[in-house]
Amino acid sequence: MSAIISEKFRIFNAQQFLESLTEGANDTSADRARMYFFVGRSDQWDSYLEIYNANATAFNVGEEVYDSGAAGGTAYGSTTWKATIRKVNPNSILVYSPTPAAGTPTAGNLLKGYTGGSDTGAEAKAGVYRIADETNAPTPLDNQEEKQSIYDELIAAKRVESSNVVSVVSRYNWNTVTNPKFDMYKPDYSAAPASGGTAKAAATGATSLGAAKFYVMNNNYEVFKCLYNKEDVVSGGGNASDMPTTANNYASGVYTGPTDGYVWKYLYTMTTQQVMDFLSSDFMPIGTYAGPAATDGAIDTILISDAGSALPTGATLYGPILGDGADGVAKITTDGTGAISAVEVQTAGNSYTYGSVALKSGTGTGAGGNAYGLFSDASLSTPETISASALGALEVIIPPAGGHGADLAQELNGKRVMVNVRLTYAEGSGDFPVDNDFRRIGLIKDPLQFGSSNYATANTLSGVYAVRVSGTGLTSSSFGKDNTITQTLNGGAGTAKGTVVSWTADGNGNGGILKYFQSPKAHTDGGVVRAFENNSSSAIVDGGTSVSVNPDSTYSSTTEGVTFASGLANPEIKNNSGELVYIENRRLITRAADQIEDIKLVIEF
Repeated sequence: MSAIISEKFRIFNAQQFLESLTEGANDTSADRARMYFFVGRSDQWDSYLEIYNANATAFNVGEEVYDSGAAGGTAYGSTTWKATIRKVNPNSILVYSPTPAAGTPTAGNLLKGYTGGSDTGAEAKAGVYRIADETNAPTPLDNQEEKQSIYDELIAAKRVESSNVVSVVSRYNWNTVTNPKFDMYKPDYSAAPASGGTAKAAATGATSLGAAKFYVMNNNYEVFKCLYNKEDVVSGGGNASDMPTTANNYASGVYTGPTDGYVWKYLYTMTTQQVMDFLSSDFMPIGTYAGPAATDGAIDTILISDAGSALPTGATLYGPILGDGADGVAKITTDGTGAISAVEVQTAGNSYTYGSVALKSGTGTGAGGNAYGLFSDASLSTPETISASALGALEVIIPPAGGHGADLAQELNGKRVMVNVRLTYAEGSGDFPVDNDFRRIGLIKDPLQFGSSNYATANTLSGVYAVRVSGTGLTSSSFGKDNTITQTLNGGAGTAKGTVVSWTADGNGNGGILKYFQSPKAHTDGGVVRAFENNSSSAIVDGGTSVSVNPDSTYSSTTEGVTFASGLANPEIKNNSGELVYIENRRLITRAADQIEDIKLVIEF
């Protein structure tokens, strides 16, 4: 069975995404999507191995691990893969960039620990692995375990409103040096069918309308659509030299190049806000059509597909555009040999979904259904006699449904949307901390409030835990970002572990707010991620700075975007709730107290 996913389906999905942000009268509507942009992953990217069946001898940080083969028979000196261990987690080991860099461990092979010129005795079988570093972020995995880790490392989220999202298309600038030729709008571009046949490529070589360069943004942020690029039977389109503009050579929504012969249809002008929010180096926003009212099925362009012969010489002829529309008339000019030298639209007509012009003797009168063939006048009242041996053919270009400008998303192949989110300083009264970086961004649809079955609706949401601590001599460097913190729980209940996301000292040296996340991959104790407690006698210790502080169990207030109860605060997003619809891993984005991040996400459907 032969099948394709059409560009129209992709456009439909993009429009549905946009509509989901505005449907419904209010947030209680079942149709309205509560979309949140999120940031996460403050810790650096690691090369890591997921391992299993580890023996009782632990792997240790700073030692090496190597692939000893399926049977464990390959010695360290002849192994094809080895790396230095950076961190040991319950179910994985993190390694520095492997040596050799191109080598990879084989899943299921035996991994061995190595140090000081001999094996340590530590062994495990290699499982899933990914190689990454700070300049090469790992590609996200589309599986449930990966998605769970995203929630575990989520820092904060911001509500996406309809004003933050717009349809975008590929950006084509007016630049006759790098873009000397443009395509024209034609509905029948296609690649060669797999079953055999001939491609019908555009002037630039594009084999689909979606890939064709048939529109342009000029220097004034005006967008024009090319109706004619001098394409004919012998030419694949001429070079452009006259920038289309609404200032000169512009009439009734159309710009005609005085020297290059291009014909352009004016579509819209980007607003200043659109330029600031949604114009990027590769994409530009689709605006609102601003030209003359579109006419469904009006014919703007007719091409010469065969110049022919034996037509009246040096003549100007008129022919009705035949098809399912009405009132369209073509104007044809012949040269001294009886070949067609030029053709243009005399009257655009309306309601055409197909069309042709018969190069035959005229019959009937008038521009209606009675007229057929060629006439000597534009009113089609004087039939022209055409030789039976006359040859030639014209191609009538059918406009998009509704006419040029009726639906710009459909016309310009709006299968992409851009989400623009601006993070301003400590957004949300501190929900977005400024003392750490992030490496992951994405979109979550309809997350729930922590500890609830209700949808989250706040403008910003914190994704981390927090504890109010007390002590003496505390400074801004008492806790290090991405350091591991631990707490020996009261009554021998085990050890709570977490990773520092943010630390804010209160300024008097006696306390502060410590934000952290907990993950099953790095923070289990006895197979369980244990919660920190507000017992003032159970100290919280930073493994990097060795600072030891106690929770302030008397503190109940709202600060830095979260609400504390007896010294502890939960995230504002329920773990693993909602739908992760977009995930992107990036190189680190460093934040600062006086910095604004303007982030643009482009999603292609």
